[in-house]
Amino acid sequence: MAANNVGLPAGVSKEQAYGMAATEMEYRVELFNRLLNTCFNKCIDKRHKDAELNMGENSCVDRCVSKYWAVNGIIGQMLSAGQRPM
Repeated sequence: MAANNVGLPAGVSKEQAYGMAATEMEYRVELFNRLLNTCFNKCIDKRHKDAELNMGENSCVDRCVSKYWAVNGIIGQMLSAGQRPM
């Protein structure tokens, strides 16, 4: 029985691992969609004059994504340390 759960933490069944992986994937997709919506609304000109981003939009998106990931990391560290985000 233990040979079927190689690589899994003790006490975690294969079904539980699949459920945890599915939950993690849902979280990642939701995080990506929030990041995409936030940075798009903040940085991209709504009139879409060009097929590609201009230099200002590109810089804004780079900064927005960088800050979004940094804040997400800080909040994750706070939560794992048992602290409550502001």
